[in-house]
Amino acid sequence: MDIFPYFSCNYQLKENSYPIYIEKGILNQADKYIKEIYQGNKIMIISDDQVYHYYGDLLTNVLNKEYIVEHVTVPHGEQSKRFDILPSLYKALLDFKLTRTDLIIALGGGVIGDLAGFVAATFLRGVKLVQIPTSLLAQVDSSVGGKVAVDLPEGKNLVGAFYHPRMVLIDPNTLKTLPERFINDGMGEVIKYGCIKDKSLFDKLNSYDNFEQLYMDIDEIIYRCIGIKRDVVERDQFDFGDRLLLNFGHTLAHAIEQYYHYEKYSHGEAVAIGMVQLTKIAEENDLSPVGTSDIIKEICIKYNLPVYSGLKTTDLLEAISLDKKNINKKLSLVLLKEIGDSYVYQSNLSLIQAKDRV
Repeated sequence: MDIFPYFSCNYQLKENSYPIYIEKGILNQADKYIKEIYQGNKIMIISDDQVYHYYGDLLTNVLNKEYIVEHVTVPHGEQSKRFDILPSLYKALLDFKLTRTDLIIALGGGVIGDLAGFVAATFLRGVKLVQIPTSLLAQVDSSVGGKVAVDLPEGKNLVGAFYHPRMVLIDPNTLKTLPERFINDGMGEVIKYGCIKDKSLFDKLNSYDNFEQLYMDIDEIIYRCIGIKRDVVERDQFDFGDRLLLNFGHTLAHAIEQYYHYEKYSHGEAVAIGMVQLTKIAEENDLSPVGTSDIIKEICIKYNLPVYSGLKTTDLLEAISLDKKNINKKLSLVLLKEIGDSYVYQSNLSLIQAKDRV
């Protein structure tokens, strides 16, 4: 039995505020929660072929008590987060005669959250959105904060918007059907939160022998990660100040993902490499304490995450130069003063170029 039956919090963003509920089994009560923010008629569920197979019928049957429900699916994986997949989704919404007063639900991991969120932001200039993340990475990170996007051949998330959901429903039971690799993938982002803002969370993650032990406290872990992101986003919605700290490891990660066409490393795996390798670069330039990268490396290995890609930095420079976090032609690198305390360091490519491989 859980000590807490559920966790909840609110993002206080003035007119963009929204509630987040975390509870095992919450999918079975989705209609009750959604009625809090939506009294309309139609709901379109956007999902991928794998997630819908597990949870689509359950969610549809629950929502059919109150609403007319339709769904559309895309193939699973980052390859579906493409610009040219959007017309088929817009057509499905038109065929369903979805209006601006209706609702879109994103049911899936980070790819679906980004893709469905972008569709909701752009169809008819904005349709209500509810995020129901089913992967660990999406539950702790990408489903909250309001960033939605699609990829371009030149880089990840280069076309997007800030578009907040009306609600986020998180059911940790969905993690039970995830392959182990995608649990590890999510742990990359969980570890990131401990690194940038919460040493006690980092130490807690280190205290477990494996994810099976951690899962006993998964509701609390998700809640703490979301709490960190909420505090940052409430101060900086649009990624020009504190919110940049959430991108620790991501400058290298996005470039590594793109280099392999999103096929070799998952996002969380690439983030783990980025955190370790960028911290090594920082140590070599007296920008982070020596030994910090080894501490991050050890916890990443514990959760079966890679820590080195072997790629030449020269192969990554073009993607890094297009990184959307760059400001005034400067790289915005997130570095650590110590575990749990981070800062943004403005640099140019020479800092990364000095290292042969990452």
